[in-house]
Amino acid sequence: MTVDKVKRSPLLGECSAEFLGTMILILFGVGVVAQVVTGGFPATTGATGDYNSIAWGWGLGVAMAVFVAGRVSGAHLNPAVTIALAVFKGFSWRRVAPYIGAQMAGAFVGALLVRWSYSDAINRVDPGHTKATQGIFSTSPDLGVSIPSAFLDQIIGTAILVLVIFALTSAVNNPPLGNTAPLFIGLLVVAIGLGWGANAGYAINPARDFAPRVASWLTGYEDAMYSVHGAELYFWLPIVAPLIGGLVGGFLFVFGIERFLPAAITEPAEIGVVEPTPLR
Repeated sequence: MTVDKVKRSPLLGECSAEFLGTMILILFGVGVVAQVVTGGFPATTGATGDYNSIAWGWGLGVAMAVFVAGRVSGAHLNPAVTIALAVFKGFSWRRVAPYIGAQMAGAFVGALLVRWSYSDAINRVDPGHTKATQGIFSTSPDLGVSIPSAFLDQIIGTAILVLVIFALTSAVNNPPLGNTAPLFIGLLVVAIGLGWGANAGYAINPARDFAPRVASWLTGYEDAMYSVHGAELYFWLPIVAPLIGGLVGGFLFVFGIERFLPAAITEPAEIGVVEPTPLR
């Protein structure tokens, strides 16, 4: 395929951006968890981080990923965001499945890279690849947190994410100036991690959780589809609950804020409805 043909395929470019952006997100996010867990979490002598490191690692990873993909695809990086944009912001439904596929693929490749890079460290602290290090790759409810509580937690966390993303990227809602929106979106993820991370690990993104979970399952984590602290089949919850939460957050912004704003400006946001013009 020639370079010219690639330039004339907007959807291919958007999917490439979603793939690479989500891969970058996972490399930072899963990478920081791997570093903390294999380095001695909770913090002990010689530890290489703690929960704050994880919250900031994920947040900065989101910011960097948005900078990578934002100009080409809008940097959804999250099926819950993509579906909410399709429902409330006019994002093309024919792009939804390709975007989600690219996000899942990017998250899967990113998780495999972390798994291979940290394989020696993981083998050192958990040679059996048990639930002790399963949390490097996927989320789970904390000890004593029920499935209904974890489900509600993921709905709330993702609703916050989508509501604030819509607010930050609305052209008539006093959004961040210039190209600073990715930094504020990264800070949003840090804040969600600091306020909504204890119950269920703030997946708030089906691609972020399911694709790395599959990658870990394929590379030795036999219990990857289950909760760390029980026998519940858990993989479905960080898929279903964030999708619901994204719709809740989108609804709250559109009907609680947007309809009271001045007339919309016809201008694509950094993150949102993106219909790129082919490069020339």
